[in-house]
Amino acid sequence: MAESPVDVSVSFEGIDALTAALRAEEDGKQLRKDLAKGMRDALKPAAEQAKSGIMSMAAASTAAPALRSAIAKKIRPEVKLGGRWTGARVKSRKIQGIRNFANAPKRTQRAAGWRTQTFGRGAWRVQHGKVQWFDRAMQPNSATYRQAVADAMDAMARRIADRAR
Repeated sequence: MAESPVDVSVSFEGIDALTAALRAEEDGKQLRKDLAKGMRDALKPAAEQAKSGIMSMAAASTAAPALRSAIAKKIRPEVKLGGRWTGARVKSRKIQGIRNFANAPKRTQRAAGWRTQTFGRGAWRVQHGKVQWFDRAMQPNSATYRQAVADAMDAMARRIADRAR
C-alpha cells in the first residue's frame, strides 16, 4: 500500500502542517483562499459581538464623526497562513482621522482612560470608556469560536486527504 503524500493532524498546533500541505498541493493558492475564507466565516460572529461591545459604550457627546461607529467599522476577523504569524483572530485596527485619536480601539477599553482636551483646547481631562469591551464581548463564546476554526481546518484537511487518495 502506498503511503499518503499528505499527513495532516487537525489541532491549533497543526495549522503549520496544514499550511505546508496546502503549499504542496497543485492549486494550493485556491485551497489557501478557501481555508482562510472558512476560518474568517467562523470568526464573523465573534467580530459582531466585539462590535456590539463598543456600541454599548456610553456616548458622552454627539460630536461628529462618531467614535464608536468608527471603531466598530474597523473590527474584522483576520486570517494569515504563513509568514511570521500564522493563525486566526479578531482584530480592531487603528482609525485614522477621527479627532486625532488613532489608537481609539485600544484606549477606549483601558481602565485608566485617556487624556483629552475639552473641545480640543483648554484644560486637559481624563475620559473613560468601557473597560475591556473587546475582550469581554467575545469571552463567553470563545470555546465555540475555537471549535468553529478547528472545524474549518478539519474540513480542509479532509479535502486535501481526499485529493491525495
